Amino acid sequence: MPVRKLPSSATKVGIKADAKKKLPIPKPRLRHHRTKALKSNFGEVVAYHLTMKVKDVISISYIAVRGRDEEEGAVQRVLNKRRISNIRDFILQGNMFFNTFILNWTDTTSTPQFVDGTIAIPIIPSAAQIIDGQHRLAGLEEAIKDDPTIGDKEILTTFCLRLTTREAASIFVNINSEQKPVPRSLIYDLFGEIEDNQNHAINRATDIANDLNENVESPLFSAIKFPGALRGAGAIDLSAVVSALKKPLEPNGIFASYKLTKLQNQKAVIQNYFNAIRFYYDRENVWDNKSKNPFLTNAGFIGAIDHLITKLLSKCAEKKSFSEDEFRSLLDLNRGELLLKDSLKNLGGLAQRKEITEFLERNLLKSLPNQDEYKF
Repeated sequence: MPVRKLPSSATKVGIKADAKKKLPIPKPRLRHHRTKALKSNFGEVVAYHLTMKVKDVISISYIAVRGRDEEEGAVQRVLNKRRISNIRDFILQGNMFFNTFILNWTDTTSTPQFVDGTIAIPIIPSAAQIIDGQHRLAGLEEAIKDDPTIGDKEILTTFCLRLTTREAASIFVNINSEQKPVPRSLIYDLFGEIEDNQNHAINRATDIANDLNENVESPLFSAIKFPGALRGAGAIDLSAVVSALKKPLEPNGIFASYKLTKLQNQKAVIQNYFNAIRFYYDRENVWDNKSKNPFLTNAGFIGAIDHLITKLLSKCAEKKSFSEDEFRSLLDLNRGELLLKDSLKNLGGLAQRKEITEFLERNLLKSLPNQDEYKF
């Protein structure tokens, strides 16, 4: 059947008319990841287990940091750059993870749909909090920059839907308690309540001791002796650390009185303080010398903590700074005037602690203004 041709004038008129119309811009079709999935129940929490491409998990996920982000489910810690770099290198060497990445779907515009053993995950940017695997995902994201093919590899993923902070924290503590040592007192920071009031301060002091002893950047790295450690390991007994910190770390203790209640903040105060002491002892190559450094002893640690809680916390709080620089300015230890272990030789434990605190206090008084600098 022949096609009837329109007059040329009619064709032109039609084109002009269409050109004046404002056609609606179609919305981009939402992409979904569809795959077989396993549904399971952990108490009242429903979880979906599946595989996804690395690049899709990275695209839909985000980190909600406890103490910084106010939204429900925020339980994560601030990312550790060194750890991310190590994971990136691990991946670029051809390795991948067998353990699952756990996400909490928080987006309110769309929800994963599970029907007859198949799940459809909407690929929406920043739609799901990372409950477990934040450093691994960050390492994968860095590795993709060097090798884009990593983005197409598949990883195990577990989805929960719109968890509360308490539910997310419970999962976080459960996972990390099984996989590696996790601070037992962390539940206080996550839930905002103490489930074991009697032992909370002991658990918190032990958690801080663990971090001081295992963190390579800590001034007391490998300096604390834990029960069962090899002979010669550590110089400060765990019992001394707990004894010195237990009372100050109680829910109504001096740390709490200055609103220093979170594990991360308490650790930072103690580490910055000992880093400041180490700064002055490092100048004379003494800090790592166990035969000379008086702070690598039970008496030295206890005496230093006593000075911290009785003299320095209030001064730092007044200046709204617990930084290492602030502690350095308050300590102000002179070259050639450091207290050494030899000075404690013939003294008993209590006398050694007193000698430590008096040494630190003398330098604190020296850092105060002269009388004629005061205003009256």
